Amino acid sequence: MAHKGKSSAGELLGATVIGTLALIASIPVEAWVVIGMTVVAYITYRYNKKSPDSEQVAQALPFHAPYQVPETQKFIDEDDPVSVYRPQSSETEEYRIPQAPTGLGNAMWVGPGQPINVAGFSLPDGMIYVGSQLKTPDGKNDPCLIDPTQNVSKHGDYTEQAMSYWPSYSGISSEARCAYLKWLAGGRQDPSADIGYVFLFFYGLERRAVLDAASDPTVQGDWPPIAAELRRLLSIYGEKSSSFRRYASELLNWVSLADHPAKLYQQEEVPSFPRSYELPLYIRLALGQTAVDEVPVPAHLALAWAKLEPGITLRTPATRCAEQFDILFTQKYTQFFGAGIALPRNRTKLKLVYRPASSGFRGYSEPTLTFGNVPDVTVLTVPLKKIQELVETATKELEPYSRYVGKNASNKDALEGLLVLPATLWPWKVQQALAQIKARMVDGIVTMPFQELLNSLGAQASFTKDKTLALARALESMNIGIEPDVLGGAKIPKSDERIVLFAVLPEETASRATPAYQAAMLTLQLASTVASVDSEFHVKEINHLREQVQTWTHLTPNHLCRLLAHLQLLMISPVSLASLKKKLEPLEVSTKETIATFMATVAQADGIVSPDEVKILEKAYKALGVEPKKVFSDVHAAAADAKLHETDRTNTGGFRLDPARIAALQQDTEKVSALLSNIFKEEESSTMHGVEPEPVTQTEDETFSNAIMGLDEPLTALARMLLSRPQWSRQELLDVAADLDLMLDGALERINEVSYDTYDMPFTEGENPVEVNTDILEKLEA
Repeated sequence: MAHKGKSSAGELLGATVIGTLALIASIPVEAWVVIGMTVVAYITYRYNKKSPDSEQVAQALPFHAPYQVPETQKFIDEDDPVSVYRPQSSETEEYRIPQAPTGLGNAMWVGPGQPINVAGFSLPDGMIYVGSQLKTPDGKNDPCLIDPTQNVSKHGDYTEQAMSYWPSYSGISSEARCAYLKWLAGGRQDPSADIGYVFLFFYGLERRAVLDAASDPTVQGDWPPIAAELRRLLSIYGEKSSSFRRYASELLNWVSLADHPAKLYQQEEVPSFPRSYELPLYIRLALGQTAVDEVPVPAHLALAWAKLEPGITLRTPATRCAEQFDILFTQKYTQFFGAGIALPRNRTKLKLVYRPASSGFRGYSEPTLTFGNVPDVTVLTVPLKKIQELVETATKELEPYSRYVGKNASNKDALEGLLVLPATLWPWKVQQALAQIKARMVDGIVTMPFQELLNSLGAQASFTKDKTLALARALESMNIGIEPDVLGGAKIPKSDERIVLFAVLPEETASRATPAYQAAMLTLQLASTVASVDSEFHVKEINHLREQVQTWTHLTPNHLCRLLAHLQLLMISPVSLASLKKKLEPLEVSTKETIATFMATVAQADGIVSPDEVKILEKAYKALGVEPKKVFSDVHAAAADAKLHETDRTNTGGFRLDPARIAALQQDTEKVSALLSNIFKEEESSTMHGVEPEPVTQTEDETFSNAIMGLDEPLTALARMLLSRPQWSRQELLDVAADLDLMLDGALERINEVSYDTYDMPFTEGENPVEVNTDILEKLEA
C-alpha cells in the first residue's frame, strides 16, 4: 500500500510539472513582453523616486550637452547615493544621478551680462529668453524664445537674409538658428548682420520691458540696461534700417518714460535719442511740463528739441561741427530769449500708444501711457519756428569753419581754422593760452614778437593778411586789442616784429573813424617821429605823453587804452620821419594847416594847455611843414564871431580856455575826418609772406524740405501728429486741429488726397475713431 501510494504521488507530481509546462508554453509571446516591461518599469520607478526633478536638472546643465550616465558608476543600493570610481585617484566622490531631461520647461530670462551656453555657443551678454515654453495668447511660443530642443545646424551665415518678415526662433531653419546664435555669441555688434537677426533679439527686449514689467514691477530694474542696449544697437543698425530705428526708438521712449520724474525739465541732462520721424516723447513730456508749470524752457532742453525735432533740418555745419553747434546754439538761445521760451498750455494732450514689432504681442491689450493734463506743445508752430530760426542762425555762423574742417579734418584745431569760428568756441587749450597772455599784461599791456603770439595759439602755416585781420577781430571779441592796429589800416606786422596786446574794455565799441581819435593818434606819431630825429624822445617825454593821453576826456575809455598801447609800440618802433613826410607832402598847405589846427584843439581839450604840450605841438607843426610859431595863435584862435576868454596864467605858465568854446571847436572837425581816415592807412596788399589768400567758397545749398508728401507746414504738423498713434478719437483730433488753427475735416480730406496721389493708399480711415494707416510709415521711411 505504501509502495503503491508512493508511486501514485510521483505520478501526480510528474503530471503537474507536465501540465505547468504545457500551460506556460501556451502563453503567447506578447504576454511575456508585457510582463517583462512591467518588471523594468517597477525597477525604474524605485530608482527614480529620489532623483532631482527635471526642471532643476535643466537649469544645472549646459543646454548643448544632454546628460549621459558614466560607465564607471556602480549601483550600491537603489535608495543610496552612487559612488563613482576613479582609477586615477584614491578618493571617492558621491553624486546623485539625475533623470535625463526631456524638455526645459518654462522659459527663463537671462539677465544683462549673464553668460549661458546654447547648442555649443557661448552667449556672453544675456538679455534673452531661453527655454521650451513661453506662450503667447495664440498658444504659440513667443518668437524671441531660444528653445534648446530645436535643431541647430553646424553652418549659418548671419550676413545673409534667411528669415521671413515676422521671424520666430522656432520657425526659422536650423541654419538660421546657427547664424543667430553666432551673432549673439559675437556680442551683437557686427554691422553686416541681416537686420532680421537684430529684430529677433529686439523682440525679447520688447517683451521684457513692456509685458513682463506690466505684471512684475521688479522687472523695471532691467529698464536702464535695456535702454543702454537699445542705444548701442541704434548706433550700429539705426542707419541700416529705418524700420528698426523707428521701433527701437519707440521702445526707448517707453523705458525712458514709464517711470519718469515729476519734473523732467529740471534734469540737468537729456538722455540721448536718435533722430526719428517724430520728436522723442521724453522731450515732448518735458516741454509739456514747462507749459503746465508756466516756466521757460531751459537752454539744454531747447537744444535737445532743436536737434531731434523732425521738422527742423540740421545742415552739414550743425552735424559736422556738432560740439561747436551745441555751444553756439546755447549762447544764442540765452542771448535772444534770456531764461528761455515760454510755451502756452494748448489743448492737445500727450499720450503714448506703444506699437510693438513682435508678433508675440498679438492678443494683448494695446500698451498705453497717459500723462494727465500735460499738453503736447510740439503741435504748435510758433515756438517751433523760433527754434528753427535760431538753428539756422547758429548754422550760418559755423559754415566757414565747417568748410575748413571738411578739407582739414585731421587739423581742425589749427589756428588757421579757428579764426573762422567765433572765439568763444575755440578749444580749451587755446582759451588757456589766451588766459596766460592776459595774466602777463602789466597795467593791461604786454609786448611780444608776432610769431610768439601765433605759436602760442597753434598757428601751423604762414599768415595771410586776411587771417591776420581775422585774428585781430577774434582777439577783440575776447577783449584783447592789438597794436599795430591792423583793423584800422596799419601795416601787417612781420613774424619777427614786436606787437603790443592790451586789455579792451567790454561792452564798448571803439570807433576808429572819429576825428578826435585820429588827431590824437596823429599827435603821438608826429611826436615820436620828431623825437627820433633829435634824440629827445626819452622816458620823460613818454611819461608826459602818457599822462596827457589820460587827460583827454573827449575820448572814450577804449580810445585811451588803444592810444596808450600805441604809445608803447612807438617806444619800440617810432614812425619814420621819411614815411610820415611822404604821406603828408601830397597834402595841400591848407589841409596841413587844418590838421595842425585840429591837433591844437585836441591839446587844449581838457581846458589847460601846458608849456610841455606847446613844445610837442611845435614839433608836430614842424613835421607837418607848418610854421611852429602858429601853435600859440592856433591854440588861442577863435572864430570871427566868437570871443575867447583868457584867464590868469598858472604858475606853470599855462592858460585856461572857455569850455563852451572848446566844445564848439571840437564839433567843427567833420571836414578833417575824411582826411585823417586815410593818412595812415597802409597800401592794400593782398598777400603776406608770399601766401595767396584763400578764395571765398560759395555757401552750399544744403537746405531741403521737411514737409510730408509736400504738404504745407500746418498740414505736415497734423500728419506727423497723426502718425504718433494708430488710432485717434475725434475729440482728440479736434483739439489738435484747434492748436494748429485748422478745420479738421478739410485737413484730413486734403491729407488723404495727397496720400492717394503719392502712395495710392489712404492716410486715415473712419470718423470716430480715426484709424491711421501705419503702412504710410514704411513709405515715409523708405
